[in-house]
Amino acid sequence: MSLTVDQPILNSPFREPDRYWLYEQDTGMPRVAPGRRPAGYYYRDPARARQASAQMSLLADEHFVELTVVTSIREQVRSWRERGYPGVTHVTRRLLEHWTRDGRERQLFYCQHEAVETIIWLVETEPGRRMARNVPADLPLDPESVERGYGALARLCCKMATGSGKTVVMAMTIAWSVLNKVHAPQSKRYSDAVLILCPNLTIKEHLGGAPRDTELEGPEPQRPLVPGARGNYYELFDIVPSGLLPDLGQARIHITNWHALALADDSGRRGVVQRGRESDAAFCARVLRDLGSRNNLLVINDEAHHAYRPKPLDEESEKLAGLSAEEKRALRSEKEEATIWVSGLDRINKVRGINLCLDLSATPFFIQGSGYEESTPFPWVVSDFGLVDAIESGIVKIPRVPVADDTGAPEPRYFRLWKWIVDHLPAAERGGARRKPKPEAVLREAEGALQQLAGLWVANDDAWGQGSYPTPPCMIVVCDNTDIAKVVYDYIAERGAGALERLRNHPGEENTLRIDSKLLADADFAEGSSSREVAAETLRRKVSTVGKQGEPGANIRCVVSVGMLTEGWDANNVTQILGLRAFQSQLLCEQVVGRGLRRLSYDFDLDENGIPTNEEYVDVYGIPFEVIPVKKRAQTTPAPPKPMMLIQAMQEREAQYAIGFPRVEGYVFSVTDKITCNLNEIEPIDITPSVEPTRVIARPKVGYELGQPSLHGVGDTVEQSRQEFYESIRPQEIYYEIARRLTDTLVKRDDFALRARHLLFPQVLTIVRAYVQARVRLNGVDPREIGLMRYVDQIVTRLATAIRPASDDGTAKLLPRIERFRPRGSTSEVAFRTGRETRGTLKSHISHVVLDTATWEASVAFQLETSSLVQSYARNDHLDLTVPYEYGGAQHHFLPDYIVKLTDGTHLLLEVKGYESEQDRQKYEAGKRWCEAVTNWGQMGRWEFRDSPRMTDVQKILAEVSGVQLRHEHAAGTLSIQ
Repeated sequence: MSLTVDQPILNSPFREPDRYWLYEQDTGMPRVAPGRRPAGYYYRDPARARQASAQMSLLADEHFVELTVVTSIREQVRSWRERGYPGVTHVTRRLLEHWTRDGRERQLFYCQHEAVETIIWLVETEPGRRMARNVPADLPLDPESVERGYGALARLCCKMATGSGKTVVMAMTIAWSVLNKVHAPQSKRYSDAVLILCPNLTIKEHLGGAPRDTELEGPEPQRPLVPGARGNYYELFDIVPSGLLPDLGQARIHITNWHALALADDSGRRGVVQRGRESDAAFCARVLRDLGSRNNLLVINDEAHHAYRPKPLDEESEKLAGLSAEEKRALRSEKEEATIWVSGLDRINKVRGINLCLDLSATPFFIQGSGYEESTPFPWVVSDFGLVDAIESGIVKIPRVPVADDTGAPEPRYFRLWKWIVDHLPAAERGGARRKPKPEAVLREAEGALQQLAGLWVANDDAWGQGSYPTPPCMIVVCDNTDIAKVVYDYIAERGAGALERLRNHPGEENTLRIDSKLLADADFAEGSSSREVAAETLRRKVSTVGKQGEPGANIRCVVSVGMLTEGWDANNVTQILGLRAFQSQLLCEQVVGRGLRRLSYDFDLDENGIPTNEEYVDVYGIPFEVIPVKKRAQTTPAPPKPMMLIQAMQEREAQYAIGFPRVEGYVFSVTDKITCNLNEIEPIDITPSVEPTRVIARPKVGYELGQPSLHGVGDTVEQSRQEFYESIRPQEIYYEIARRLTDTLVKRDDFALRARHLLFPQVLTIVRAYVQARVRLNGVDPREIGLMRYVDQIVTRLATAIRPASDDGTAKLLPRIERFRPRGSTSEVAFRTGRETRGTLKSHISHVVLDTATWEASVAFQLETSSLVQSYARNDHLDLTVPYEYGGAQHHFLPDYIVKLTDGTHLLLEVKGYESEQDRQKYEAGKRWCEAVTNWGQMGRWEFRDSPRMTDVQKILAEVSGVQLRHEHAAGTLSIQ
């Protein structure tokens, strides 16, 4: 059975995992292992799989197989990333830096970065291309394909857990390919024509495929992968820098499901005109009509485990002998789908050419009946971030399974429920190898588990009602066959006794939904408007929108299905799952549990290590999910989910409170041969032992010493310092080194017109000496301490920001370089939902202030609301007001906390922060520079930047910027304007 731990989340979703749960083989106990979880999968010999029902543990007979190619690629991509992505195009570098830059309002998951980086490394770099040649291709197997001239498909597969953001990865890959093609039209490595294939109509519409024309009502659909469309991910997730967005519009993108790849053949049709089997050229003209005549395609297969080449398999073979007629029909359907899918790719590759075929799947494994070893992965998998990794990184919900009960049995009954039911049914009700257990008997034995799980659902529903969550929680029941599904559905939807009362259906109120798999399949093929096709489409839309506010499935509380729910079912309000079927592998457990693990909210509360603390859970009965330690169920009432508040610009306030701002991507100066620097306005630098120790006391280490080192011990202590370093260097050498590096930095800057080193260096050296003497605070430390690389870097960065070209009659003006295609932003663009705490506003165009901390945002907002010097203000959240700056040799972006419009027309960028690091001071220097440039620009008035180390300084700052004096009223203890 699964072991339990208190804190299953070990890693940040935004950084590479560096810890994972590992079972000790001798004890079975879990421990935290350092490093990255090895890429691989669990495999059981098929001969032993048939005995699984007799085993206490699915993992007992499974062994771990490492994906050595993935491990090698992962290590090389990590090294390539740490070296700054050598060997990529300038467009790719710009995208990679944009995706990883500081200050992003929507951080991307590490697994999303890694998947796309892997593809880029394999395509663009020489070591990657060598590795790609070692990845097995997908070769045609049948003689007819070879005879028709179909060649090998070079496929690359990224394994990504359900809920880890595969659609974002698609958008990132499309942006990378299209933008590189636009900027290098002759290159064959990239493509601006994209074909996206998926297994059903629901996923097609979720990705942005053109929705079917029906009379069914509903809101305008979002189209995530279509540039410029409503809800497109390129803008929503800030995937493409604004200056490149127009280039993305040159892409041709066609999204369809595999059914469109079925070959047209009217040779059996009655009529005078019979064109026979569709030619490959005609097939491509029909399927790729939205791509025009473009060749060299990028193909993305979503849920790509459906796209494989089945090997011939005798229907009566030993591998299929134990399957029921229903299971054999399902396998035949799977093989037909796979054949049509891959055969269509072969035709497209032959006629148009496929530049890159990217597979995305949570489970890229061969299934039973495919002709390959069941549960073995596709050989072209190059990246692996599975469900266990997603759970350990907090990206999905944490499963809670039964770990003990009062039966006294060594294994709780509800953990492996189906096995317990089948083992304890009388022979007359159990069925045999070819017969199924009686549905009524299964329900009788499962009723206790169903009622208990429903009771947990009721507790969740009560808690959610307190939080005013817009939709109810949802419970899933996964059944072995349609007969059991019908009996369970009738018990819940018609009788609804006990804890199931709220799940019962009533006239005009459908709370429990049974999924008819055949009717859903009809919806994918339907083209007409018959009553069955309309019913199929109605069911499909209801199923695909469970838990989505304002949609047909919004109020569904329970879903009863056969097998696992179809791909594309992305409800995030699942709180309970009951399995009433056999689970013969951990892969199947992962597939079923994974359908219910999408989080309600991705507004993470992170601890000091960046690890999510706002865990979300799903209660799982009957699915022996054993791969990782799982969360114990707390004996407390579940907490309600955070209400998702709509934060938006208030149209009625626009005239009075709207604030506009420029989007600055860089700066320019006028040409001059002189420079200047206002030393008094530059942030100081502190040289202090608290940052870098200058003296150390050491003593001999003898024997084993527990705990931290102590002054008490064996041997004499000695004091150690950097005196040798100080004596080996003169201050003049340090000044020259700083001036040399600073000169190099200035001549390389795009905004700095002066390039003559012989004119720059003497002036820079003078400024360096003056700055060190006036603004570097030594705090009793030897002055030569600044020769350490740490302080040299800080001084160079600080002065590079502050130095300006100057003319004979004064300083040359610093001007902003405004983004070409998004020159201005505005508070009117704000519209998003959040689960974070909020405060309503009165003097802001935006409805609420979002609170990241307990007090300071609310305190500052209160002071801005009540100040007579403030006309309007806005929290810089989803405004995309960023200030570029450089620190540590890399480009960063800074988001000031507030933008404030004062009554005198001045705009104030306000940052409130207590402890200030050296990087914070560099941010503030950049904020001053931004405001200076925008003010000099003259088109949006005067701008000022201020940082406040204390919340109580806000009023003083407002007065200072406004040019008024504050008088302290002793009696009242308040500040007033004079």
